[in-house]
Amino acid sequence: MSSGFDKFKDECGVVAIYDHPEAAKLCYLGLHALQHRGQESAGIAASDGNSINAYKAMGLVSDVFNEETLARVPGRFAIGHTRYSTAGDSALLNAQPIVVDCNKGRVAIAHNGNLVNAADLRQRFERNGSIFQTNADTEIVLHLIAQSREHTIPDALADALRRIEGAFSLVMVTANHLFAARDPRGFRPLALGRIPGAEGQRDAIAIASETCAFDLIGARYERDVKPGELVVCGAEGVQSRYFAPSAQQANCIFEHVYFSRPDSLIFGLSVQKSREEMGYQLARESPVEADIVVPVPDSGVTAALGYARQSGLPLQFGLIRNHYVGRTFIEPSQKVRDFGVKLKLNPVRELLQGRKVVLVDDSIVRGTTSRKIVRMMRSCGAAEIHVRISCPPTIAPCYYGVDTPERRQLIAASKTVEEIREFIGADSLSFLSLEGLRAACFDDPAQTRYCTSCYTGKYPTDFVDLHRIRPAETVPAD
Repeated sequence: MSSGFDKFKDECGVVAIYDHPEAAKLCYLGLHALQHRGQESAGIAASDGNSINAYKAMGLVSDVFNEETLARVPGRFAIGHTRYSTAGDSALLNAQPIVVDCNKGRVAIAHNGNLVNAADLRQRFERNGSIFQTNADTEIVLHLIAQSREHTIPDALADALRRIEGAFSLVMVTANHLFAARDPRGFRPLALGRIPGAEGQRDAIAIASETCAFDLIGARYERDVKPGELVVCGAEGVQSRYFAPSAQQANCIFEHVYFSRPDSLIFGLSVQKSREEMGYQLARESPVEADIVVPVPDSGVTAALGYARQSGLPLQFGLIRNHYVGRTFIEPSQKVRDFGVKLKLNPVRELLQGRKVVLVDDSIVRGTTSRKIVRMMRSCGAAEIHVRISCPPTIAPCYYGVDTPERRQLIAASKTVEEIREFIGADSLSFLSLEGLRAACFDDPAQTRYCTSCYTGKYPTDFVDLHRIRPAETVPAD
């Protein structure tokens, strides 16, 4: 996702490869597939059975790695990470994997999610004299491992995981083992697959935040790492143990709305299918007399396809996205109105002029980008613009691995749907209902498995880190 768009920021992506002669290269390819989950930094740590080497830097995966840098991380098992900072500053010191030497040996770890008790744990450690090399919450896990009274790494890691709360899908490597774990509520996705071995060789193990990473490296999706599960890969094979019982499930529903790629299976469900269903549901709930359906690329395309099919209206790509916008650009001295949006999106005047348009997008955060897009389309002669959003209004921040603005910055937290419509300048505005979203994700209404706190303000964890949430914004869980 290009910077500057009024969208939620992607979280992070993790990849792990065990028992493959080109483990680091496969991690590198997997990270390419997960680039959408974080664009600030990338890193790989690998073990050759004796030592762990790591390389990480700021920038995109393709900027960070080449043949030379990949040669610095030899070994048959490796972990990789691509980062967007949801906790900790955007700086190289917080890039992952984080590598430390401790009383349990040399360890490298990478993590997707947010620990809601991280600040409390960190303060306790610092009061006792612990020194932190980053301000990322992932490092908390390493301190817990080092101070665990358990003697083996698997036992120490399981002990550490029982003491953290929040969202975590993590991978970790030691000199001779690779680990993967997922929090008991299953907030973030983590998939396990196999790469067929050469004749007479064992299959290699692949683990990734999304299954789209498996397609690029020739891995076969086997199953998700289960909530509360710790997968241990070593010379003894692949073993599974549970560090905690599975809790009430809280899979992040926004993975299906926006974050994950349509070609991934997330929580066992095709993202392509769920997003099309969101469009179908949206068209049933909020029909409108119009001429064409236009998606906001790229995130609104799949839902717009479903809306068009259900409504019988033609789908037209009336907005064209420039995929080659860099992080910096030179703006003309004479200010151009809505320059930032125009740099990324350009309307097709011939498709919009004189037409009644259904404009489909996945979400509205602050409303500023939607307002500019509507204004841009009107300047091209669109007769009417009816905005349809494939999720409910976002009224609350997320504390489980998504960089959402504070509540006061979320337009739906303080304005009604009609007030938002007036602000963005649309002729009509409708959001998909929460019931419609759950139905699109094939949720069981009797026992929901999704976290929807950003739409309800009700959080699934009892403890919320006061370092990250203002007391006035705290909403107790039911």
